[in-house]
Formats: sequence, C-alpha cells, structure tokens
Amino acid sequence: MSERRPAPTVGQVVLGRRLQELREAAGQGREEAARVLRVAPATVRRMEMAEVALKIPYVQMLLTAYGVGAEEAAGFVKLAEEANRPGWWQRYHDVLPEWFSLYVSLEGAARLIRSYEPHFVPGLLQTEDYARAVLQAGTVGQRGPETVERHVALRMARQRLLERADPPHLWVIVDETVLRRPVSVRGEVMREQLDKLLEYAERDRVTVQVAEFADGPHPGTYAPFSLFRFAEPELPDLVYTEYLSGALYLDSRTEVSLHLEVLDHMTARAASAERTRKLLRECRERF
Repeated sequence: MSERRPAPTVGQVVLGRRLQELREAAGQGREEAARVLRVAPATVRRMEMAEVALKIPYVQMLLTAYGVGAEEAAGFVKLAEEANRPGWWQRYHDVLPEWFSLYVSLEGAARLIRSYEPHFVPGLLQTEDYARAVLQAGTVGQRGPETVERHVALRMARQRLLERADPPHLWVIVDETVLRRPVSVRGEVMREQLDKLLEYAERDRVTVQVAEFADGPHPGTYAPFSLFRFAEPELPDLVYTEYLSGALYLDSRTEVSLHLEVLDHMTARAASAERTRKLLRECRERF
C-alpha cells in the first residue's frame, strides 16, 4: 500500500499530472499501469492525483512501461525526489489543518495570487497583532493561547514569501467592511494594520483594491476565494475557497473561468490604486 501524506506538495501535483499524461500518451489505462506495479488501479489514480507520495521504485517502473527515455526518466526521478521532501510548513503540522496544507504549498509556488476577501485583511498582509486578534475571535481561539500563538507564527512565516527576491504578484480585493470593522478594542491594532496595507500598496508586485460600499453588490459577494496561477505549464489555474471547517480546491475549466470572470469584473469596479490609498488613510484616521 502507498503511504499517505498529510497534503501534497505542488511538485507532487505537477508530476502526478505528468505521469497521467505519459500513461495516456503510451495508450495505457490505469489497470495496465497497476499490473506493472502489482497494485490496485486505485493506487495509480492516487499517484496521479497527488493523494500519496511518489514512491521512486514505482515511478521508475512506470516510466519504463511508458517508454520514457533514460535521460528524461532520470530527470523525472530527480524531480520526484525533490517533490517528496516535506515543505517548511510541515513544522506546523500540530496546528495546520490538512485542508490548508495544500494552500500553503500552492501559495509558495504561484506566480500570481488573486484574492477576494470580504471579512478580514488577507493573511499575507496581516500584522502580528491583527492576526492574533482575528484568531482569538475565531474557532482557533477556543483552543487556548498556545494554539493561537502557533497559528500566528505560521501566518508570519508565510509572509516571507513576499520578501523573496522574485515574489509572486499578489493582487487582492478587500471589501470596505475589512477596513471599517475593528478586530480589537485597541485602536493601535487597526492603525498599524492600515499602515501595513499602505506600505504594501506601494510595492511593485502587490496590488490592493477596495470594493466600496457605494458600488453596491457585486458577483463575488458570496465568499472569500483565491485564484493561483503557476509558471509550470503542467499545472492549471486553481481556485481555493474555504468554509468554517474545510475548503474546496477547484480546477475544472468551467469553475476557474467563472471565478476569473468575477475577479476581472470586480477589479474593473473596485477603487483604483490611488483611490484605495486615500480610503486606507481615511480609515486610519478613524482609529
């Protein structure tokens, strides 16, 4: 039996898809591939869907069966070994839900992250005190202060992504509610958070826009979501949306196209960069 991992890395997702493409190009079904490995067809499906780690002996046997040349196979195996290495976020396995582990992996591999957030400042742009206040108010806060601090540490560690030499382009649309709803009775928490948003709004690879009350309802009103775009051609755009106790990852062309259309519509209607900075400064004065 293949050993399950808490969540796949992006490398495993990409290579799993590539294994499927190689199998199909060789004209083989999962049943034929399973006979090569002497396993159930479900094991092949789990490898291709990145639901399990890529066992190197299995990968080598499949590549041979699919007629992959020695040089290409050696490169594939090397990539599989790298993909199987645990991500840095697995140090937080004690507090990181399985359904969110993949999100952190996608976040780190994306070239473009576009998000809509109707309730809170997106995690990648939160200050430590703001993050702590949000986590204390939610279900995480019911588990005690130590758990809250572990979550805060994870959120701050994720933000190193934006300090890389070549960070992804982060493009967020936040509802005006995010700027006006205080998360703490301490006014400095919101002031410092709005200062941080102003700072990030000046960066080349960060775009912040506000969906203003005055514009009325818009098609993204229902829930927060993020769209990831990657440099790897094997990995299509993915959409992530979460609910109270879990999340959904959407990769069908229809679902992704719908979310992309909504983001484009909201981007055109939301406040411009200049208008957004003005709103941020006005809201800061209120706190």
